[in-house]
Amino acid sequence: MKSLACTPLLLLALTLSAWAEPITKTVPYAIGETQFEGTIVYQGYSSQNKPGVLMVPNWMGPTAQSVEKAARVAGDGYVVFMIDMYGKEVRPTNRAEAAAAAGSLRADRRLMRERVNAALEVFKEQAGDVPLDPSRIAAIGFCFGGGVVLELARGGTELPGVVSFHGNLDTPDPADAKRIKAKILVLHGANDPAVPDEQVQTFIQEMRDAGVDWQLIHYGGAVHSFTDPHADTPGRNEYHPLVAQRAFIAMEAFFREIFE
Repeated sequence: MKSLACTPLLLLALTLSAWAEPITKTVPYAIGETQFEGTIVYQGYSSQNKPGVLMVPNWMGPTAQSVEKAARVAGDGYVVFMIDMYGKEVRPTNRAEAAAAAGSLRADRRLMRERVNAALEVFKEQAGDVPLDPSRIAAIGFCFGGGVVLELARGGTELPGVVSFHGNLDTPDPADAKRIKAKILVLHGANDPAVPDEQVQTFIQEMRDAGVDWQLIHYGGAVHSFTDPHADTPGRNEYHPLVAQRAFIAMEAFFREIFE
C-alpha cells in the first residue's frame, strides 16, 4: 500500500496550509446607538467548523497590527473575532488618546462587560457564515484587552476559558470572582512595571478566595507588551520574541485542554 505521507494530494494540502492567506471579514455591529466594527480572521481552505477565539486588542483598539496578531492566533485551528471596544468613531492615534479611551472603560466596568458580552453574541451569530463552532469559544486579550477578558469572566459569562497576555489584573470588586465559570490563564511578564507585584499578589488571593480554576505564568526578563513586535520602550513596553513564543505555546496547550 502506498504511504499516505507520500501522496501528491497530501503534499498539496500541506502546501496550501503553509501558504494560504487568511480570510478577513469586517463585521459591523451596534450596541445601543453606538456603531462598532470588528474583524473575523480564519484560514479558508477547510470548511470544517473550528473553535472560536474572541480577541480583545490592546489599548490602541482595532489596527492593522491587531489584525496581524489575530491571524497569528487563528493559525490553522481557530476562527478569531478581533472586537472593537471603543466604537468605530474612536480610533486612537497615540498613547494619550489610547489611555483616554481605555481609561474611560476601565472606570466603568459595567459598560466594559456590556460591550464585550455584546461582541461575544455577535461572534456567535456569525456561525452560519464562517466555519465557527459557536459552542466552543474562548476569549483572549492583550494588555488592556487582557483586563477586559478577565472582567468578562468575572461577570459570570459562560466560556470554557480566557487568556490574558500581559494584561491588567486589578478589579474594583474582587468578590465578583466568585461568579467566574471559565478557566483562567494569565501570561505575565515578571518585570512588568504596569502590573506590579502587589497587583499580582492581590489577583492570586482573589482567585484563591473564589476557588477559581486558574493558572499564572511569570516570564522572567519580560515587561509589558512582550508579544507586540512594535513595542520598543526598553524596560516598560518591549517585545520579547522568545517569551512571546512561549506564551503562544502556553495558549495552545490551554486551548487543547478546554476545547477537547
